[in-house]
Amino acid sequence: MSGLWLMDVGGSFAYLRVELGDFIAFIGAGNIVLEYMVGGAAVARGWTSYFATLINKEPSQVRILTNLQTGYNQLDPIAVGILLATGAIAIWSTQGTSYLNWIATLVNMLIIAFVIIAGLAHAKAENYKPFLPYGVRGIFSAASVLFFSYLGFDAVSTMAEETKNPGRDIPIGLLGSMTICMVVYVLMALTLCLMVPTSEISKDAAFSTAFQTVGMNWAKYVVALGALKGITTVLLVSAVGQARYLTHIARTHLIPPWFALVNKRTQTPANATATMVLATAIIAFFTELDILGNLLSLSSLFIFFLVAVGILVRRYYIPGVTTRKNGILFVTFLSIIISSSIVIAAYWGLSAKGWILYAVFVPVWFLGTLGLAVCVPQVRTPMIWGVPLVPWVPSLSVALNMFLLGTLDKLSFIRFGIWTAVILVYYFLFGLHASYDTAINQKREFAQYKLEEAEEEGQNLKTVKPATQLMNTIPTPQGMNTIPTPQGMNTIPAPQEMNTIPLPQEMNTIPVPQENTVPVLQEMTTIPLAQEVDTIPVAQELNTIPSPRP
Repeated sequence: MSGLWLMDVGGSFAYLRVELGDFIAFIGAGNIVLEYMVGGAAVARGWTSYFATLINKEPSQVRILTNLQTGYNQLDPIAVGILLATGAIAIWSTQGTSYLNWIATLVNMLIIAFVIIAGLAHAKAENYKPFLPYGVRGIFSAASVLFFSYLGFDAVSTMAEETKNPGRDIPIGLLGSMTICMVVYVLMALTLCLMVPTSEISKDAAFSTAFQTVGMNWAKYVVALGALKGITTVLLVSAVGQARYLTHIARTHLIPPWFALVNKRTQTPANATATMVLATAIIAFFTELDILGNLLSLSSLFIFFLVAVGILVRRYYIPGVTTRKNGILFVTFLSIIISSSIVIAAYWGLSAKGWILYAVFVPVWFLGTLGLAVCVPQVRTPMIWGVPLVPWVPSLSVALNMFLLGTLDKLSFIRFGIWTAVILVYYFLFGLHASYDTAINQKREFAQYKLEEAEEEGQNLKTVKPATQLMNTIPTPQGMNTIPTPQGMNTIPAPQEMNTIPLPQEMNTIPVPQENTVPVLQEMTTIPLAQEVDTIPVAQELNTIPSPRP
């Protein structure tokens, strides 16, 4: 996240709110909440599948079959139970959750090492034939469905408020963990595909059944136990991350501030955690994994698309600073990038064999990005850490996220549209007014605070005595020696028609008129006002104070 230094917590929502405004941020926030609920539900149902393998049963045997609509008819009480348990731990203590994650992570590393080594020992090269059983489209379809796994990395950014140096530590943690997870994931997928043919891979508990297929029945229990620990870790991180997201959204009053309350005993956002866990449990109880995976990936891709646009806005546009010409150029090139990406994605989803529009709009996307890089100057540079190769990296992110959206099914878009419509109704009826009132009140409170601060500092300034009082010393703070005035000079005259030195608004220095400038060090034309000192400090090198001109 290139804008981490902007604020302490909030992840994608905070970044979108700063760069694209409350409206876009609220749409993003609603989909982030959906991501966490659907993601937690999907992982919890996966926990049930591995638990069934551990007790030598099929996943359907530990679920309750009903007459509800297909996709919602297998009720999963075990998933609800594990969600409630991890939610209770997250409410109990963030530090306790961290300790449990450390222990679970160590166990997971051992299990992963075992799976890769033992699995490759039973690898067969012929299992990789055909190499692309579902073609190129199968690769992109799988990538779009699995994209929700990146949700965990965004959850890391929500912990910035509890990090000592978030501007440095969060980017290092994100990039480091992402690289490690990517390498491990590729090795695990390679091992699985070499162990058993593609057609025999189980969709519920792939690795456990793979070891059973190669004759290592005992290993399936080790793998299932490790998977349960790993999934539990994911649920713990999700419970902590989603609560902090909801807390930050509530602080803006886009949703009721009740969700932002922190429990005095546990020091955790108990209201937000309990609410999100209960909502996730309801979804997990009814909804099957296929439906959850597609909807979750669509929401994740949409959020990352918005963040990529936000990066471009941040680097190239500042209201009141960017010139009109550069502003028009920026909007034009950004529109070209987004529209060409949408056309390419739609063409991929609607046409199975066409190529003409690719030949037209891929160059259009390239020219739009090139125009942005060459014709529009950047107005911001990162203070601590930032996305490299701007605008190419964020522009490519826009194109790829949009392209993967084009691989998802129509029903997922319908569900996504319904959810977006619901949150927009809430926004226009409640969230918009509450956030506006909060913003106005915050501005008034800030203005009142600055006024009181200025008045308090003004009262603390000592009045400069007039010449008639024959002052022959300049008083210094208590405990310090006095500085005698030069011979022939009895007083320091006060400015005309003034016997006090006013505090300039929003300044911490007292300017001296050029005609009566006190000569201090070179290139110094103002006398700094020391904090909490009610006299004028004099530079050590100051030896004489010349009398005013007659």
